[in-house]
Amino acid sequence: MDREADYESVGFRGRIGFGTRPAVLVVDVARAYLDGPLGDGAGRFEAARASAERVVDAARQAGHPVLFTQVVIAAGGADAGWFAVKVPGLSVFEPGSPYAAFPSAPAPRAGELVVSKQYASSFFGTSLAASLTAARVDTVVVTGFSTSGCVRASALDALQHGFRPVVVAEACGDRDVAAHEQSLFDLDAKYADVLTESEVVAHLTSHPSRP
Repeated sequence: MDREADYESVGFRGRIGFGTRPAVLVVDVARAYLDGPLGDGAGRFEAARASAERVVDAARQAGHPVLFTQVVIAAGGADAGWFAVKVPGLSVFEPGSPYAAFPSAPAPRAGELVVSKQYASSFFGTSLAASLTAARVDTVVVTGFSTSGCVRASALDALQHGFRPVVVAEACGDRDVAAHEQSLFDLDAKYADVLTESEVVAHLTSHPSRP
């Protein structure tokens, strides 16, 4: 019995599905991972960035909301607690760092919400859940960096805040292939629907937003 079948046989890997009002969440897609010190050197983050760009383009064309997160850390990590101690590399998101910037794409457009955060989850200590609720969003399509860190934490918290989490496999990047693949497997088994880019783009474009 393969791993997927084994998990299904004991009640994992149920399907949540899309609701009626999806939004795309772009988690921490920043230069730090693309041409900065947190990059992987193998192009995995760049491939994920390109996939996220395509998902964002599809969402915009269909009129679905697109939201972004960015890590903003006070000098010395004063507002990031033990997270800044555990991950000293977060200093690249302190004021004045060029690596905290968004790439040319995907990047926020005028009117799109940008949520600043200090911890892994896009929901922890932020206004994200309230903003999604106010926009009547019921499905959060998660893309971004990194799969085993902020993507995983954000998808889990989306579920715990009552949203339907959909994670786009190709649109998430990680330094390590094994960490990426295991995180996607575990998310799909317990907390989110992990779908391919083509599946997500097809759904977004075939279900345009209604006024």
